[in-house]
Amino acid sequence: MGPISEASGIEINVTGIDVDRGGNLIVFIFGEDGFPKIHAKALQTQTQSQLSTAMSFTFDIPQQEIAIKILHDEDEDGKVTKNWTGIYPAEGLGFSKKQKVSLTGAPVFKKSKLVRSEFESGVNIEMVYP
Repeated sequence: MGPISEASGIEINVTGIDVDRGGNLIVFIFGEDGFPKIHAKALQTQTQSQLSTAMSFTFDIPQQEIAIKILHDEDEDGKVTKNWTGIYPAEGLGFSKKQKVSLTGAPVFKKSKLVRSEFESGVNIEMVYP
């Protein structure tokens, strides 16, 4: 990860939220360490319980490289609930760079990372549901 610079307000716009599922929306900002599974290693998080189909979150991000994960935490347990296979998510997810969970597993930081020039003017992420 590059050097830390002055923090600035970065807007993350989340679309395609299925409000009928209830629960919370959690936005995780990660450095390379822990992405995307170890939520405790996220650099920052925000949780919102009043859902609408499109929502915006603002973060002060001093890092030069980040990756973003959005979890529609329907059961409000703070983690991704899996479907009957135990592999695939049963809850909505969104990732930076339009990455998705696939047969090869969760997205990796290298393919999901955004550098400051890519996120300083805002980031749009669309939710994907099973």
